[in-house]
Amino acid sequence: MINKYVAMGLGALIALAPVAVLPQAAQAQTDTTAAAPMAKPAHTGSHRSHVRRKGHTAAHRARASAHHMHKMRTAPAAPAEAPKS
Repeated sequence: MINKYVAMGLGALIALAPVAVLPQAAQAQTDTTAAAPMAKPAHTGSHRSHVRRKGHTAAHRARASAHHMHKMRTAPAAPAEAPKS
């Protein structure tokens, strides 16, 4: 009977241990957010401007990729090493 109460007490201690840590973690988080301002969202414009920007970045990415592939295709072959004697 006593073992049951000891087991229930230990279970409650283990279950409630994270609750005791929460106020300390919340205080630490509040201190860091007060020191550093929140970052601005990446996009704050309209849907139309977002779609237009997406099109421009996609076009730029495609152009850069094609340019890279062209350079790789037309790159001169590496010179062969001279035979060692």
